[in-house]
Amino acid sequence: MGTPEYAKVILKKLIDTSDIDVVAVYTQPDKPVGRKKVMTPPEVKVLAIENNIKVFQPNKLREIETVKKLLSIECDYIVVAAYGQILPTSILNHAPCINLHASILPYYRGASPIQQTLLNGDNETGVTAMLMEEGLDTGDILKISTIKINKDEMVEELFVNLTEVASNLTIDVLKNFKSYTPLVQDNSISTHCSKITKADGKIIFENAYTLYNKYRAYTPWPGIYLESGLKLKKILLEEKDSSNEMGKILEIDSDSIIVGCKLGSIRIFKVQPQSKKEMDVISYINGKRLAVEDILL
Repeated sequence: MGTPEYAKVILKKLIDTSDIDVVAVYTQPDKPVGRKKVMTPPEVKVLAIENNIKVFQPNKLREIETVKKLLSIECDYIVVAAYGQILPTSILNHAPCINLHASILPYYRGASPIQQTLLNGDNETGVTAMLMEEGLDTGDILKISTIKINKDEMVEELFVNLTEVASNLTIDVLKNFKSYTPLVQDNSISTHCSKITKADGKIIFENAYTLYNKYRAYTPWPGIYLESGLKLKKILLEEKDSSNEMGKILEIDSDSIIVGCKLGSIRIFKVQPQSKKEMDVISYINGKRLAVEDILL
């Protein structure tokens, strides 16, 4: 049971494992995509059809007929990876439901664990294989696989790395399920992360380190942007200790500018003005006639 690329890679790993037989795939319904609203199937569906696996796309998993149909499918395990719907108790009881959550639980339960670990500047994350229950990411832990995070690692790269971890962990847990003793999560130290919205990308030049972590977490979507709508498309953390006037241009180099934050500074290479194409920052400030000591708005 899964929908996006994360789930597709896990499904591919299951299909390619000779002694595992995928008997059915559940995924979200096709959705209209783009300006022309072309009905587009989830990537998981495409892969399943290519491999002659039955696909089910219920609008609501809790409907009586949908549940009845799923319960008629004989299986040893149900693997769940970013499916997008809550599983009712009857399905949770049908077979062990193993969820692959992209965090070190009980930290970062919820919708955006990969982004949250970057927002917080963590140097380690991982994937947790857990037994699902009715709570959100609260089930007993079977195994956790961890990886290090590079200080400049972006969300897309981390996503790819964690997807690979998740696919390998899935096979491990399925093949060694009976040897693992489920561990109850410590709810007292749990943290949660919400679904990301476009508004989350709005930034001010207050804390350079926080701003840079937002850039890492929110690029390409929703991106980071100023009140004026100017998007910062390529930046680096210059340093995080100096005190500056917020948004002041401190230095102009051949291909970048350094902009001060209340705490620290960032180096900007590329920007995108509202309703315009991405451009190098030097062209932008030349067009706006901005110089050192001016404020980038």
